[in-house]
Amino acid sequence: MPRPPSPIPTDVELAILRVLWNIGPASVRQVHNALLPHRPDAGYSTTLKMIQVMTDKGLLLKDDSQRPQIYSPAQPQEQTQLHLLDDLIQRGFGGSAMNLVMRALDARRVDPHELAEIRKLLKQHKRPGERHD
Repeated sequence: MPRPPSPIPTDVELAILRVLWNIGPASVRQVHNALLPHRPDAGYSTTLKMIQVMTDKGLLLKDDSQRPQIYSPAQPQEQTQLHLLDDLIQRGFGGSAMNLVMRALDARRVDPHELAEIRKLLKQHKRPGERHD
């Protein structure tokens, strides 16, 4: 039995989603034209096929009420980013957000201003249901 489609977009799917998050609902032609500077070797039929696959996977919504059909992301960018981050934390860091943060800080030099902003965000962060005293 085939594996169910993954809700985590591939790199190509993310490129298409980024286009739609930036320009809003669009036709296949508009998406294809926006991708050309970054993927000059991709043909129109490839873009069309990817959009069809993404629609089947539930990553895109299709508006059939007009011609050409218009596609839009099924989820806001922030929600997709949360799914990607959760997947990375689970698969890459054994479920530990702390390990993710530590590796991110180790991976590159963080300037003092950025580090101060991170500390400020951590102090302000409250989990859902936590009291805000």
